[in-house]
Amino acid sequence: MNEFPAPHSAHQPNPQPQPAYARMPSAPPVVVYTLTGFTVFVYLLQIVSPFFFGVSSGGIDPVTFWGARISQAIYAGQLWRLITPLFLHGSFMHIFFNMYALVSIGSLVERFFGRGRFLLLYFLSGFAGNVLSLLFTQGYSVGASTAIFGLISAEAIFFYQNRELFGSRAKQAVSNALFIIVVNLFLGLAPSIDNWGHIGGLLGGAMFAWFASPLWKPVGVPPELQLEDERESREVALGAALTALVFGGLTIWAFVQHGALKF
Repeated sequence: MNEFPAPHSAHQPNPQPQPAYARMPSAPPVVVYTLTGFTVFVYLLQIVSPFFFGVSSGGIDPVTFWGARISQAIYAGQLWRLITPLFLHGSFMHIFFNMYALVSIGSLVERFFGRGRFLLLYFLSGFAGNVLSLLFTQGYSVGASTAIFGLISAEAIFFYQNRELFGSRAKQAVSNALFIIVVNLFLGLAPSIDNWGHIGGLLGGAMFAWFASPLWKPVGVPPELQLEDERESREVALGAALTALVFGGLTIWAFVQHGALKF
């Protein structure tokens, strides 16, 4: 439940504000739990696959070898590698912290955005992060953090666009999100961390959320109100299309710069 000022008649001078309550979305975050479970399952495959198929010449397991963001493989046409790194991780601590972030942040964002929009947000953010990583880094990278950074930026956009509804809570939520972003980008300066992937995820998530984030309006008769989403489905489609086109265009540009695509 969230408390809002109750509406009043224009014919009543200086009315005393009365509290009104609107029930927040409370559906279980099924998509978050499904993504978490599937990612853990893939990590277990990463662990056991060397016992059945050996390791690659680069010393990595077969699942990672066929799914990681490996630049040369992408330029050779293996475009699935712009998505599959979301489900791969390099160590137990790597997957632990990413799945902890997915559950703690993603559960709230899924309740706000709904399952369909959350799925779009997750995969578009991950795609955007891997595209920027392809542009500015070499070697290979794995991890769900590209998508998780997109969730953080989308949460900030949601509270900013609904700041009149949430009041001081919105300001605090945006400040917390910005603090998390700054701290993690600073930590991402370590050589082993793909910060460009994080930045790409942030940008992709923010771009999609700016057009697709729910716009809530309390409706009904006080003290019990309902939250109505005024965002139109065509705006959601526009946000998804723009994000896909921008980062798809950057992918094409990367191919041209690398000489893998010629016109």
